[in-house]
Amino acid sequence: MEYTHLGRSGLSVSRLCLGTMNFGWKTEEADSHAILDRAHTEGINFFDTANVYGFDVGKGRTEEVLGTWFAQGGERREKTVLATKVYGGMSDWPNDTFLSARNVVRACEASLRRLQTDWIDLYQFHHVDLRTPWDEIWQACETLVAQGKVLYVGSSNHAAWQLAAANEAAARRHFLGLVSEQSHYNLLTRHVELEVLPAAQHYGIGVIPWSPLAGGLLAGVLEKNEGTRRNEERNQKRVEKHRPELEAYEAFCREMGQAPADVGLAWLLHQPAVTAPIVGPRTMEQFEGSMTALGVTLDDAALARLDEIFPGYKPAPMEYAW
Repeated sequence: MEYTHLGRSGLSVSRLCLGTMNFGWKTEEADSHAILDRAHTEGINFFDTANVYGFDVGKGRTEEVLGTWFAQGGERREKTVLATKVYGGMSDWPNDTFLSARNVVRACEASLRRLQTDWIDLYQFHHVDLRTPWDEIWQACETLVAQGKVLYVGSSNHAAWQLAAANEAAARRHFLGLVSEQSHYNLLTRHVELEVLPAAQHYGIGVIPWSPLAGGLLAGVLEKNEGTRRNEERNQKRVEKHRPELEAYEAFCREMGQAPADVGLAWLLHQPAVTAPIVGPRTMEQFEGSMTALGVTLDDAALARLDEIFPGYKPAPMEYAW
């Protein structure tokens, strides 16, 4: 396993991040624990979750599954860089949502209880809260860091100007600020190349792509003739929308002798702003499949061909101005 620093921080994380969104409601607890153990065996030390995961069986359930896994001991917690998130509503009460200082602190304490741990390595804002000022958000985070409950702070689904506003506000307070950003990024979805990636690189923010295989479209969907996990009808519409690109992509993968899913993950690993794509398996077989991408090397010709199939963006404003 290769490791890299998370953004400008001194924290070392594996080049793949294990996403746990399915654990506890689509993947049974015992199977989830088996995947977590296997991840450690493979050298993956970076696990991502969120307080709202659990969905149909109850928000918080995924954190509870991680908590019972940590409780087994064997240095499971000590060997894990644990990331969770705050923002989504945990109840119908108005202050159990978003990024008020009250919710940031209380949601963190609730996550710690479910996770059965004393600290969170990376506490992430699941979405931007435009109504709460950054000084209030950072005040709450400073408290959590001072108490030893949080070590680093990251964001998710933030625009470039929001990354800038966040870290400039943190700098005024002599606080480290954001060290990571989770963005929707894959060969089919490359909008972050316009401004988010340049901003992240400027501020030393590591990018953690979610949905690296575009909900399965980049995993050989034409050959498999499968629908997505969530909505097969919607997926078929997406397949038809992108059929020419997907046909060219899968043909190119066959030419290289590589699985489409491996190429999609490997492409992200070749992007300089990317720290670690998030892989979110439901089964051990899916997890094992993700590991093979680490051995795929794409040369300049392969990267250029992928850009031909899935055109990306130049950093703004060069994309649209002279």
